[in-house]
Amino acid sequence: MIRQFPAPTFGHAAEAFVIAYAAPGAWADGTAVKYRQTLTAIDGKLAASGPSAAADVAVLATPDGAAALEAAFTAAFAGLAPATRARHLSALRSAIAWWTEAGWLAADPTAGWARPKVPVDTTRALTRAQVAAIWKLGVPLRDKALWRMLYETAARAEEVLGLDVPDLDLPGKRGRVISKGGSTDWVHWQTGAALLLPRMLAGRREGPVFLTARRPARAVAGGDLCPVTGRARLSYRRAEESFELATRPLANPGATPEELRDAGGARGGGRLDPAPAPALAADPRGRGRHQHPDAARPVPARLRPVPRALRPTRPRGCRRPCRRQRPRRTPPAKVSPEGQRRRSLPRRDANRWISAG
Repeated sequence: MIRQFPAPTFGHAAEAFVIAYAAPGAWADGTAVKYRQTLTAIDGKLAASGPSAAADVAVLATPDGAAALEAAFTAAFAGLAPATRARHLSALRSAIAWWTEAGWLAADPTAGWARPKVPVDTTRALTRAQVAAIWKLGVPLRDKALWRMLYETAARAEEVLGLDVPDLDLPGKRGRVISKGGSTDWVHWQTGAALLLPRMLAGRREGPVFLTARRPARAVAGGDLCPVTGRARLSYRRAEESFELATRPLANPGATPEELRDAGGARGGGRLDPAPAPALAADPRGRGRHQHPDAARPVPARLRPVPRALRPTRPRGCRRPCRRQRPRRTPPAKVSPEGQRRRSLPRRDANRWISAG
């Protein structure tokens, strides 16, 4: 149970709410930034409309305070897309629930608000022809591997870009990612990404999987820097720019990596064409994660092909016939005593014996 304190201002209450969930393992850094941005924007509009609502958060439970909060929310986010307004409303309601539990609010001032209707765009996913055209583009190996990973794993771009080389299980065609909320999950890919990843890594065993094309000009975090090449982890902004620039000549300009992920089968039902991979099975937790049924377990060592370097060598020109093609051994024919005598003599003596005879 949260201890009850006197009601602070809206800005102080918002900061207390964010700090309470910013502990390690609670929220990701990006989530805390988004919540702080939402509450800061509302605080600015509240201070402009009336100082009473911004000075005391408990005033929001009154009818005048609820009306002021609604006007501030509309002024701050009225021009945004419905999905963005719905996200800001969810952030505000989470803060209000925490303030109510702390004893700073007596009621929820957003109880009668209608949630913005988010239209579903069923044509967002790329068609099969567009995906086939993307695979034919002459782009660097890094971009090919990233696009294949997004298409075959149906994972978020941030999850794939956050992969490190030790997180990969190349024989099992899977990787360990930190998903939304901080949980650790497996994502599975198929043959396309399995062929590109070893070529892109080129023997690296440390650092991020996807790197920038050049070394960073300023300092970056140690976990985002490759100790082998000195290059930094590829950011989503740069990956989106590369994808948009490469797909600009195609029929669907302005596409994003998330649309390629949707085309691969993310969340099921939100795409126009099914993924061409056979028998994709959804994650049992229902989070839209898809995996190949044979990729859930690594291939046993006894079933993997033996590398050429470990195969036994055979003398050049030695063509050992197959067991089925070997000639059957026939019993030796009976030889007369005279022929047996000729066979037992040396070659020179046999010729002399024949000439003498």
